Amino acid sequence: MSAASPWVGLVMGSQSDWTVMEQAAQMLTRFEVPFEALVISAHRTPDRMFRYAEEARDRGLNCLIAGAGGAAHLPGMLASKTTLPVLGVPVPTPYFQGQDSLLSIVQMPKGIPVATFAVGAAGAANAALFAVSLLAAQHPHLIERLNAYRAELVAQVTAMHLPPAP
Repeated sequence: MSAASPWVGLVMGSQSDWTVMEQAAQMLTRFEVPFEALVISAHRTPDRMFRYAEEARDRGLNCLIAGAGGAAHLPGMLASKTTLPVLGVPVPTPYFQGQDSLLSIVQMPKGIPVATFAVGAAGAANAALFAVSLLAAQHPHLIERLNAYRAELVAQVTAMHLPPAP
């Protein structure tokens, strides 16, 4: 995804999660934050998942954004094997519209935190924005980019006009 050494690991449990997690990738790209994106399944590739989490800090990653649907164990299991911040994104499923994913990620036991975001695309975008905010402590140029982004949001809302009342 990025040519430079990645600062953020963007992982998801299945290729089908990309439609949601692509929002995080787009936001990281917008802020020019180097990241890597890959599929790692908590249930189908647990050894790979543990290895990835254990090696993430040594490889220079600063945080992990993990999207998962259904039982949604990926964010919590990654968090159990790394001291990096893990940002969990619940991916909606056809059965419970992501409520199952949300509850699986947000209900971490005391001692193993996962920052949990909204279900779906908004959660993925906000997880990336949160990662940018975390990275801004080490990379001050990101503060300027965040301020410019927020100014764009203000301009968008200011430009909104409602139709006249009937």
